[in-house]
Amino acid sequence: MDHFLYRDGVLFAEDVPVPEIAAAVGTPFYVYSVATLTRHVRLFDEGLAGLPHLICYSMKANSNQAVVKLMGDLGAGVDVVSGGEYARAKAAGIPGERIVFSGVGKTREEMRMALEGGVRQINLESEPEMRALSEVAAAMGVTVPVAVRVNPDVDARTHEKIATGKSENKFGIPISRASEVYAEVAAMPGLEVVGIDVHIGSQLTDLQPYRDAYSLVASLTKQLRAEGHAITRLDLGGGLGIPYERSNAAPPLPTEYCDVVRETVGDLGCEIEIEPGRLIAGNAGLLVARVIYVKEGEGRRFLILDSAMNDLVRPSMYGAYHDIVPVAEPAAGVDYAPYDVVGPVCESGDTFAKGRMLPPLSEDDLVAFRSAGAYGAVMASEYNTRPLVPEVLVGGDQFDVIRARPSFDEIVRRDKVPAWL
Repeated sequence: MDHFLYRDGVLFAEDVPVPEIAAAVGTPFYVYSVATLTRHVRLFDEGLAGLPHLICYSMKANSNQAVVKLMGDLGAGVDVVSGGEYARAKAAGIPGERIVFSGVGKTREEMRMALEGGVRQINLESEPEMRALSEVAAAMGVTVPVAVRVNPDVDARTHEKIATGKSENKFGIPISRASEVYAEVAAMPGLEVVGIDVHIGSQLTDLQPYRDAYSLVASLTKQLRAEGHAITRLDLGGGLGIPYERSNAAPPLPTEYCDVVRETVGDLGCEIEIEPGRLIAGNAGLLVARVIYVKEGEGRRFLILDSAMNDLVRPSMYGAYHDIVPVAEPAAGVDYAPYDVVGPVCESGDTFAKGRMLPPLSEDDLVAFRSAGAYGAVMASEYNTRPLVPEVLVGGDQFDVIRARPSFDEIVRRDKVPAWL
């Protein structure tokens, strides 16, 4: 569910007409809904009610500080995967005891940053990383809570570029080696084993891979406890999918996912940590663009927008689908026709959709990409020296720019020409 609906023939973001935002900030822009973000966090909280748990919002989905602050205000923690995300989380007011530091290649500098600023736990991905963290923690005279990420070799049945739980993926240690690795960690100075971490992929639309992975984690928990390890937390990752294409069957609901958590690990007495990102932020955002031209090609019609692959790279990178809708509600019974929806970047890959059925559109019309709140602005670039687009937050009938569009002068001034050139 989201809070982007047509009223009186115009698309609204909560109680604000989208054309009003476009007139104020220009296009293209991202817009996020406080009501949708809030609802999605509460769905997970309700689903895990009765179990000790912490929702650790996955910041890589959308790391704008306004969004992160909202997560903190709702009682959530965050999952970070870089020093930059850690700095953003702290700047947004997230306390260290609600920050989980994940990521496959943490540097010693990032480790020191987390230990100095406070961290709930660090999820370890490899034996070299374990040794590095032990050295850093011991040198600082502190002990850090850790979980080891195990790779369960479970097929998440998702796109190969966002699958993380198969043996050929770079993440975690093989679950078959968990006993020896946990024994090694337990003997290292500065490290305190508190849990197990697992994450099998993103945009999952089937609950069975979760059931398979979490059942393996339940067995491993019992085994490690028998071997003397105090396993008190289970970090179960995230990755639950959202309905990008509304004509398709809807993915499982958060409540159904939480039922799987209860069935598989709910009787272990562990605190449950989950890391949803896409499901919280994805449907909470739109990318709004303006039609520059409608171009008639050889046997096809192109809709050329002022947004491009540098603004929303998912279609180009993953072949991802986003619903594209006109901001002005189409009249009943209007004829739809196929358009190739493209941007102005000088790449053939700058294509959002081919043969997409849309109502008649003209220059200056506004269109909206639905489900663009996750992995949109965070993956954007300034390719072709195109400014990063503004981000806007809507709450009720109010809206504010939460990241401004830089000017060309600001972009150019970041470069430095050496005096000797």
